[in-house]
Amino acid sequence: MARRRSSDRSAGDARQPYADQGGPEARHAQTHDVRREAATNPKGPEPEIEDFSVDIAPDTSAVELGGHVEESTSAAGDKALHQRLRMLDNDELARIPVLQSGARLEQGGTYLDLGDLERGPFKAIGGQEAGRGNRYVAKRDLDYELWNRLVGQDREPEVERPAGASG
Repeated sequence: MARRRSSDRSAGDARQPYADQGGPEARHAQTHDVRREAATNPKGPEPEIEDFSVDIAPDTSAVELGGHVEESTSAAGDKALHQRLRMLDNDELARIPVLQSGARLEQGGTYLDLGDLERGPFKAIGGQEAGRGNRYVAKRDLDYELWNRLVGQDREPEVERPAGASG
């Protein structure tokens, strides 16, 4: 009886290696009906890879539209603002989007009422809207040079309180 050389190099092991039979899968195939097993074992749906980055990322849908684009009109069309903001020319006024009455302010967003520049910039609270007499402009809708000309460079926004809110 000739003995085959084994790939198993452990001392004292005289058993035939699975390599002669095709490994564990081949041995399993000798003792079971593998095709029937594959056909009858439930597979279930493929596992879904849960990506939570969409859930935790901030909502940028309004940012992609440029802030309050659909809720604002150009300051160039407001005759009262031409009188009030004489330091700006028509091109600069055309770049200022003024929120329409009823537009919701973003909570924590910084705004300026062009009809009341002395009041200075403010941070909006939740549920606040632009009223009929307000000419609100959002800081994020203006370039920083134009914002600084309207506000002044060192003015910090105050938090808007419900008692002082118009609208």
